[in-house]
Amino acid sequence: MEKQPLDAHIETEAGKPPEIEKLFRAVIKADASDLHLKVGLPPKIRIHSKLKNTTGEPMTEKKIEALVFEIMSERQKQFFMDNGALDFAYQVGDMDRFRINVFRQRSYISMAARRISGRIPPFESLHVPPVIEKIAESHDGMILVVGPTGCGKSTTIASMIDHINRNRACHIVTIEDPIEFLHVDKKSIVSQREIGIDVPNFEDALRSLMRQDPDVVLVGEVRDHDTLTAAMKAAETGHLVFGTLHSNNCSQTIQRVLDMFPQEERELTRQTFAMTIRAIISQQLLPGIRPDVPRIPAIEIMINSPIVRKLISEEREADISAAIRAGQNEGMQDFTDSLHKLIEEEYVDLKVGLEYAPNVEELRMALKGIRSTASGIL
Repeated sequence: MEKQPLDAHIETEAGKPPEIEKLFRAVIKADASDLHLKVGLPPKIRIHSKLKNTTGEPMTEKKIEALVFEIMSERQKQFFMDNGALDFAYQVGDMDRFRINVFRQRSYISMAARRISGRIPPFESLHVPPVIEKIAESHDGMILVVGPTGCGKSTTIASMIDHINRNRACHIVTIEDPIEFLHVDKKSIVSQREIGIDVPNFEDALRSLMRQDPDVVLVGEVRDHDTLTAAMKAAETGHLVFGTLHSNNCSQTIQRVLDMFPQEERELTRQTFAMTIRAIISQQLLPGIRPDVPRIPAIEIMINSPIVRKLISEEREADISAAIRAGQNEGMQDFTDSLHKLIEEEYVDLKVGLEYAPNVEELRMALKGIRSTASGIL
């Protein structure tokens, strides 16, 4: 679906902000992630992945139309009338904007708006291991943050990029669909390109990337052969590249990467990946038991040590888990290590930890102080 250019902040003829901004500000105040408007229901907001009703009256089609048409340009209104759906964005103040999708369903107008925050959480508030900061201080290579949808991958990367932005004088270019966090220039220059608004597609964005003199690149989700090839090429030529991928753990990520290439290209891809990958951070988001920490990540971290590089090169992904356990002194940890710490430090209930454990018996043994060794991986 075609996207329309981003409109600037709009004011009504009376100089007042549009009425829908009241709803957007309520979303910001509640620290919610999304706003939904549907005929027959009160406005709903998403907090910690769950949709909740607001105290507003049930929406009528006339009311929704008035709210959304007030913030559309005439061109956007016409596009929506012709096509039945429209993507655009709306800025609220200096720190938040909303990526809006207006669409027809069962002949009625509905709206879904995702909040894009300029308030990027620091590492401490994310409860990620200290080595994440060290990984973010790499100057080249590729860093992949992986996990299922909604596990906080984008938040982790945003915090890593913000750390670079605050501490390094460089040019950061992000290619996103959609932009999820707004970065303000600090020590670095940050150029954020949204697919469909700033550039037609990923292919065009990647094609022009090197002409923009980047030092750090975020390619968003690594979805296909072309994106991954461009990411590895940028990493090979001295750039630091961030990307996300849907996979369950670090060793599976390596296989997912190779599966994006035809069989005849996999050996070269394997050797290139072994040389360019700096770290894989795999995470899951768990419900917490502390009132101030309702959700907390369990994180597996693979750092490309000489042992890990050798295992990747020799097609020994099955030994990656053992290498991670053996690399604790370098900051590596597996999910069992992470869950063990979260349970011991009373961030996560034992029942929840066992539910998310990749190996329940291994976690039980770790909680008793028994952990298998990682010998024989060389």
